[in-house]
Parts: sequence; C-alpha cells; structure tokens
Amino acid sequence: MGQFKEALRDEPPVLRVQSDQDKIRVEHYCPLHPRVAEKIVPLLDGRVNNEPMFTHLAFERWAKFKKIQLTRSNFRFVLGDLRKFAEQWGDVIGWNESNRAYILTHGVRGVEWTHYLHPLPEFVYDVYMKNWNDVCFVR
Repeated sequence: MGQFKEALRDEPPVLRVQSDQDKIRVEHYCPLHPRVAEKIVPLLDGRVNNEPMFTHLAFERWAKFKKIQLTRSNFRFVLGDLRKFAEQWGDVIGWNESNRAYILTHGVRGVEWTHYLHPLPEFVYDVYMKNWNDVCFVR
C-alpha cells in the first residue's frame, strides 16, 4: 500500500518496484496510467502502508474465477497474457524497445542496463504516456 500511496503523491505517478518484488530482481519504475491511478485511489482508503495491495496468488485466482474470455481465441485470460499483450501491442503503437524492456523488465540484465540505462521516473512516465495515453480497452 505504501508504495502505491507514494506513487500517487508523486507527479507523475510512477510506482517504484523494488528488486525483491521483481521476477528477475531488477529495481525499476512502472508508470501508472491516469485511468489506473483513479481506480487505485479507493483501494488505499483505510489500509496500512505495509499491507500488500494484492497477492499474486489471489489475483491469479480472481482471474481464473472471473473466466475472462479472450476476444481473438478460444482461451481464457491468464496473468501471463498481460506481458504478452504489452509486448505485442507495444509494436502496434510504436512503444520504443528500450522503454518497454525497462518497464516489463524483459531482457535488461546486462551491464548496459545495470550500470548505464537506469532512467528517471519522469522520463519513463513521459515515454510511456506518449504511447499509451490514448489506448483504451475498457468497454
């Protein structure tokens, strides 16, 4: 909760993902789209900073229970579809490879990333919003 509260206090709203929270143990920033940020605000009310926003297992169970049908296949949504979607749609909207790799922490383990390519949150946000600002999939 504390990380989300801090991200929403900052301008622009960018969540700092700690290395121990990341699959490949890379600390990075994750921009919060304004539509996401507005949905998060009510979830923070009355919750303490060290409380988790959600747990991976609970979110995975929720998605499984909801049985969200994918529109272009006979399959249902699973959490792994989020990264795949971001990668594929990133190509469609022209999201640059460097910003995408950093936010998704995909292919960022080398010396280049560890020592030289650690962008500031406002720049990560600006590039992200340049590409994702007008993308809306909510019906």
